[in-house]
Amino acid sequence: IIINVENSRAASYFCGNSEQRTAALADEDVFYLKQGEAALNEALKIVESEDGWKLETAENGDVIYSKVLTGNRKVFRLEAELNASPEELHDILFFRMEEIHEWNPSIKRIKVLKHVGRNAMVTHEVSVEMAGNLIGQRDFLNVRYSSKSESCVYFGGAATRMESLPPQPGFVRAEDGPTCIILQPLQDRPDRSRFIWLLNMDIRGWLPQSLVNKALPQAQVDFTKHLRRRLATQHPENKS
Repeated sequence: IIINVENSRAASYFCGNSEQRTAALADEDVFYLKQGEAALNEALKIVESEDGWKLETAENGDVIYSKVLTGNRKVFRLEAELNASPEELHDILFFRMEEIHEWNPSIKRIKVLKHVGRNAMVTHEVSVEMAGNLIGQRDFLNVRYSSKSESCVYFGGAATRMESLPPQPGFVRAEDGPTCIILQPLQDRPDRSRFIWLLNMDIRGWLPQSLVNKALPQAQVDFTKHLRRRLATQHPENKS
């Protein structure tokens, strides 16, 4: 498998050069910003690594690979093409994150608890409770970070902590990260994007790992399906 992530080293350089941007921030904000930057850099290194990837599924042009990291954590890498530019996806998936539950039925709600400038935030996400969902309801407390390098957009994320929101009764708090999404314009169609998503999650709880390893790539397939339906409302002339 050849891993080709254009401009990711440029994004890594951008992420690391944060001294000027953090100078005017409070200590807590600096913590979240640096955590988001570090998550993106670490996730990009996983995506760029060429060894150990195995094909999980390939259907209608969407491909999912898996890889086992140190500590026996299995991560999943989805590649797909979407009918939207990186800028459009940046808006839908990052700036309008609190609306995701409107088009993704697996999400009950996402609340932005804190903004750190324009490119970082802390969010609390709650999944829906569905009959037949063997994994069950989870909540997530994440730092999310975005950056741009030339025509590409990068999202990074990881589980974080916040004193005002400890683990909630009735939920199992899952832990993301480091994870990332990469949005690249197609060379001949800048209005379309190559969508690369590294899913790296510890869902916690007492569940067989075999069940988890089936559920996570299926979650990627389902999310991509719902995202395409959302994009079709903006691009009815091309629903692919």
